[in-house]
Amino acid sequence: MRKEDKGQLIESIGAEIAKYPYVYLVDIEGLNSVDTAKLRRLCFRREVKLLVVKNKLLIKAMEKSNIDYSELFSACKGTTSLMLSNVNNAPAKLIKDFRASSEKPLLKAAYVEESFYLGDACLQDLLTIKSKNELVADIIAALLSPAKNIVSALQSGANTLSGVVKTLSEKSE
Repeated sequence: MRKEDKGQLIESIGAEIAKYPYVYLVDIEGLNSVDTAKLRRLCFRREVKLLVVKNKLLIKAMEKSNIDYSELFSACKGTTSLMLSNVNNAPAKLIKDFRASSEKPLLKAAYVEESFYLGDACLQDLLTIKSKNELVADIIAALLSPAKNIVSALQSGANTLSGVVKTLSEKSE
């Protein structure tokens, strides 16, 4: 491969990485063509970008990035594929779901929420990380909970008070 071609590949990999805030390095080596096609379709449906890259080109693209990905470089051995996503735990859920029928893909490393996760043992941690939308929903629910309790207490008090008044009015007759 010519040096100019490598430079273009490095630029295109870097541009793809820059588009997505969450980066997963996975090993899909050994998947047959049918399973690879299933994985690619699943990635497409869940809006996860899957790229097979050469390790040296990936490292050079990451070095040119605004983010320091140097902790991921140790995972760039053997066959490496990139899973890029706009949702922090989408690739982790995809990996878990795909593993129901296959032993691959294996998580090598991930960059999620400005933290690095190295090794397949971190998959469970990545599954439990909440997305931004989930966190916003939790905060809104927590903020609305006291208000709902107050409204509920006032409504039940009003019902109780009206019941007492009704009972007293019926008694005097």
